[in-house]
Amino acid sequence: MKPAVSTASKGRKPRRTEQVILFTVGAQRFAIAANDVHEVRSTDSLAGITVDLGQTELPKVRTVIHRGKRSYYVVHGGDHFQIPATHPALVLVLREARVAALVDGIDRMATISHLYALPRAFTGEERQWFRGLTVIEDRVIPVVSPAGFLSEEDVQRLDEYAAIAAEQHLAVEGNVEGIVAV
Repeated sequence: MKPAVSTASKGRKPRRTEQVILFTVGAQRFAIAANDVHEVRSTDSLAGITVDLGQTELPKVRTVIHRGKRSYYVVHGGDHFQIPATHPALVLVLREARVAALVDGIDRMATISHLYALPRAFTGEERQWFRGLTVIEDRVIPVVSPAGFLSEEDVQRLDEYAAIAAEQHLAVEGNVEGIVAV
């Protein structure tokens, strides 16, 4: 005799889960896929590896981090998400994007199983900022898209500013050690 097989369990696919890092900017909590983050650093640990870009067309980006042959543009999370009075203490260095995001803190890691589409109320640039929404402990949390911090055009413009800043830094220091031209 064969055991009865439930048709409900037969047609159901297992839910795909994803690890996310919950972080804060101001009083707002956000999530980002753990796979999208290369490393988390203290802002104190950035001394000596950053170059000030000066005034750029993108006020949310003021510095660049040089790590080997790669450059990461430091995006101030409060300015990016238009949240006033933030006090960044950590930097999320992203894996695929040339971005390091300044955030106020990390809450914890979490596992999500649902990513909901953004409601139509999200009509402006925030549609690029977020992959969707998730619910964690009865709170709706926006899930950040790494590509939403800077567009390819933004990165190209910042490359130009970084090249000028590196030249100015070299002229002042008279020493090329530790500076990588972009």
